[in-house]
Amino acid sequence: MGRYMMALDQGTTSSRTVIFDKEGQIVSLAREEFNQIYPSPGWVEHNPMDILSSQLNTIKSALEKAGIKASEIESIGITNQRETTVVWDRFSGKPVYNAIVWQCRRTAEICNALIEKGLSDYVKDTTGLVIDAYFSATKIKWILDHVPGARADAKNGRLIFGTIDTWLIWNLTGGKVHATDYSNAARTMLYDIHKLDWDAKLLVELDIPASMLPEVRNSSGSYGSYMLSGTELPINGVAGDQQAALFGQACFEPGSVKNTYGTGCFMLMNTGEKPLKSKSGLITTIAWGIDGKICYALEGSVFIGGAVIQWLRDEMRLIETSAESEELAESIKDSGGVYIVPAFVGLGAPYWDMACRGIITGITRGTGRRQIVRAALEAIAFQVKSILEAIETDEGIWIKSFKVDGGASANNFLMQFQSDILNVEVERPAVVETTALGAAYLSGLHSGFWTSLEDIKNNRIPDRLFIPNMQQKERISLYNGWKNAVLKATNFNGLS
Repeated sequence: MGRYMMALDQGTTSSRTVIFDKEGQIVSLAREEFNQIYPSPGWVEHNPMDILSSQLNTIKSALEKAGIKASEIESIGITNQRETTVVWDRFSGKPVYNAIVWQCRRTAEICNALIEKGLSDYVKDTTGLVIDAYFSATKIKWILDHVPGARADAKNGRLIFGTIDTWLIWNLTGGKVHATDYSNAARTMLYDIHKLDWDAKLLVELDIPASMLPEVRNSSGSYGSYMLSGTELPINGVAGDQQAALFGQACFEPGSVKNTYGTGCFMLMNTGEKPLKSKSGLITTIAWGIDGKICYALEGSVFIGGAVIQWLRDEMRLIETSAESEELAESIKDSGGVYIVPAFVGLGAPYWDMACRGIITGITRGTGRRQIVRAALEAIAFQVKSILEAIETDEGIWIKSFKVDGGASANNFLMQFQSDILNVEVERPAVVETTALGAAYLSGLHSGFWTSLEDIKNNRIPDRLFIPNMQQKERISLYNGWKNAVLKATNFNGLS
């Protein structure tokens, strides 16, 4: 048995490889950013070859940093940005178009046409999702409709589709395995989460050949192997990033909740073997599948979370580093009435408004860099509060605490403000790379590196507990201001 587990964490802005020991502690981490492509307003693309090369580079770097040999790795787990869509030629291995990223809004018209056909209830009942450009289905259709010859090649069996996990698996195994796991299949808007099969009606509706689709397997199970330095490394675990984080946080019991602060923010609640249908704008999804047993979750998706900090740094040039945002936010007592609604690609749960665009409100002559930065961080917390409210409305329960992870969870100001505005305790683990850790755990369970869920629970070490310290009157006032700003954003038509 190898001494370590390797997790490939392919995210929206970077690829990472994280190597863990038996105790779930990080032994080595390598990260490489890749180019973001914005061909038109609201459109987001990645070059699939950039994704692949950056991921392969980090595998080598992570091993070299720690002086670890490939032979010391027990197995590989893969976790990935979800919904992002790649279509490629099964014979040449070349993509026919750039990957269309989950944030991309170009297929909004296709979605509206499906809604006008009266398919909203069918999609929600079958896939657990709402009709939205966020998911993979309409992205596949767009590629087949717009790339010359693509539809004919697809119908002839030449083209195949995959989310990023499938793209990586196919390349790592030399084209031998075209597969995905239950959690990623559930994000395509093509998968029946009850019958556990691709839905024929939706495939016909979108004119997508079934031959394009990957085989769906357990999240903890065999996906072939990757040959590295003469060593065959088995790929034994796969899950979409948010489900992997839920697993990595050891949220194994129904009712347990986590929130990941990455490019977006994603709150998931484990609902066990029963898929619950939300009445408050949440989606029903598959958390994972192990030994053929499915665990479901309710999810609220915020499209722009940590990405608003990147926007402050890269586009607005208001900060030089992400860490600087914490210092600036804490240097003032409040945002001075400034609110930012970062609807750069529309609003996700619980609003599901594809047409909404971002706005800044409450600007005065005294508004400066610090107020804008603080308002941006507060916007992340406000969006998460909207999702928690929806979960509590659906379930009729008051959540006293929840677990957090992801890059932006390291921001102490954000975590304290999150606790304050939610009026709940926020628990941050010592290892915040829980997305990668979840993939490692899923892989390690199959290989026998970890023998049970209890093994995993025993590894989890809390880092800090944030306790609410805000008066209810202030909490209500701030959140009412946020809701008013959202109303302005959803009513904004670009003409006034």
